[in-house]
Order: sequence, then C-alpha cells, then structure tokens
Amino acid sequence: MKTRIKLFLGYLLFVGSLQAQGIYLTNKGETTFFSETPVEDISAVNKNSVSIINTATGDVAVQMVMKQFDFPNKLMQEHFNENYMDSDKYPKAVFKGKLVEKIDYTKNGTYDVSATGDLTIHGVTKPRTLKGKLTVAEGTISISSEFDVALVDHNIEVPQMVFVKIAQVIKVKCKYSMAPQAAKK
Repeated sequence: MKTRIKLFLGYLLFVGSLQAQGIYLTNKGETTFFSETPVEDISAVNKNSVSIINTATGDVAVQMVMKQFDFPNKLMQEHFNENYMDSDKYPKAVFKGKLVEKIDYTKNGTYDVSATGDLTIHGVTKPRTLKGKLTVAEGTISISSEFDVALVDHNIEVPQMVFVKIAQVIKVKCKYSMAPQAAKK
C-alpha cells in the first residue's frame, strides 16, 4: 500500500511542488459503480481508492486497483476482473486532471467544481471533464462526484450472451475525504 501511495505521489512531483500546506491525500477513498438493466443490477465498491489534490496548483489525481472492487456476488467479481476488465493486464483506473475553478481553501464551505483531465480505464485514455462538489471543513478536503462511463469508450467488450445483463453505460460515484500531508524533509 505504501509503495502505491509513494508512486502516486511521484506524479505530483512533475506537476507541482510538494508544499506542506498544499497536498491533501487519502488512500481510503470510496468509488462505487452501478449497472442497471431490466434483467439484473450489478454494483461494486472500492474503499481503497487513492486520491490526491495539490491546492497550490489545482492538480487532482485518483487511482484505484480494479481487483479491489468488492461485489456482493463473488462470481460477478470474478467475471468483472477476468472477462470484462482484464484486471491482470489493466490493473488500475486513473484520473489525472486539474480543477477548473479557483477555491479559497482557507474558508470552510462547499463548492461546485469541475476537473478537466484524462480518465484511463482498461488501458484506454479519454479526455474528460468531471463535475462534483468540493467541501473544505476544519482542515480536510472532501470531493464527491457522479459521472457515467460508456463501456465502448474504453474498449470493454461484453459477450453477446450476457449483453442484456450489463448496462452499456455505467454509473460511477466517488467520495474522497483527504487530509493534509506533512512536507518531506
């Protein structure tokens, strides 16, 4: 886990300086998805998403390990990882972007925000602008967002025999509560 966080922090080294007052991080962010069809509903949650924001630059990044999505049905989880997401070949989903709005992080409040960047799923990177809410409260920053992911956009193929059981557009919800990080010495 610590190696994963260190590698992810390395991303910010080239997009902004690591200042103690500017880096907020969590490795316990929650990402859920939901597939609704008339035949079957499928949902899963990943409670180990890594999220980081640099308040000095507005850079934001999220990374999750695909095999850490937990399904209510273990067979669904196996099919998700082996048949659809090819999780051994494409182990992570990543969003790297920049907040569009300027936020005053010294004031508690909730703000409508959007982040423009690149979303990589299943080895396919697409430019995206994701909208959400950013809350500053007592020294923490929380971000929540809801957005859709079309399977076709990321070359995720669904076999014809289960095509009616899996939605072609997946609803994704994210909740990340980040704490400030101390400066590296």
